[in-house]
Amino acid sequence: MTTAESQDMAMDMESNLPSHTIDPSTLTSRIIQSKSIQQEDANNNDSDNEDMETDPTNVEQPTFEKLSAQASRVGGKSEYRRIRCPAHRYTPLRENWEQLLTPLVEYLKLQVRFNTRTRSVEMKTSKHTIDTVSLQKGADFVGAFMLGFEPQDAVALLRLDDLYIESFKVTDVKMLKGDHVSRAIGRVAGQDGKTRFAIENATRTRVVVADSRIHLLGSYGNIRLARNAICDLIMGAPPGKVYNNMRNVAKRMNERY
Repeated sequence: MTTAESQDMAMDMESNLPSHTIDPSTLTSRIIQSKSIQQEDANNNDSDNEDMETDPTNVEQPTFEKLSAQASRVGGKSEYRRIRCPAHRYTPLRENWEQLLTPLVEYLKLQVRFNTRTRSVEMKTSKHTIDTVSLQKGADFVGAFMLGFEPQDAVALLRLDDLYIESFKVTDVKMLKGDHVSRAIGRVAGQDGKTRFAIENATRTRVVVADSRIHLLGSYGNIRLARNAICDLIMGAPPGKVYNNMRNVAKRMNERY
């Protein structure tokens, strides 16, 4: 191969190699593209920062003061309750009026009066009432007394939040008529109230037997135990068996507490 031929072949190979010159338009587009990418990254960083700032775990929660009964009053009007007094509770109400009035006025800060025309206890909130549920507690307290509970038992409704009142009739458990109803009521009360006291002491409740209606005062679980015992007596279970069950219940409750 001569020198001229080798030079021609070298020139052909150089002509076949790709050109390394950069087009100015391509360079400009790449610069613009890199700027847009930088701008996009900056926007993403800003949005991440905003998300971190608006994260509810990082935001300081506002604190509000507890509203009093007067501040939460709608339209500036006082709330009002009326509890009717049955005819057979009129005399006990007159004898225990001071015991009922003291916790309502001094503890709940309510205004209370007895309306002789309608024979009902009326109460309403005043500017001194602090708690918003005071009126409802007072109504429950007076209502429990009207059902037949003693004031020292009913006042527990004002001090504890997990106490309830449940009422039912003897005929709701079993359809009885005539003397059978009287005998069922006698089995629940017992001789000189012995059965009723045993149920009260074992289940830590209070039981009122008013004719064919029975009222229970206590916590949810204790009321359920007392109701089951009373229903067994109404259905005709022997009192000795109920006493044995109550003894076991009292033993379990003492071990629990």
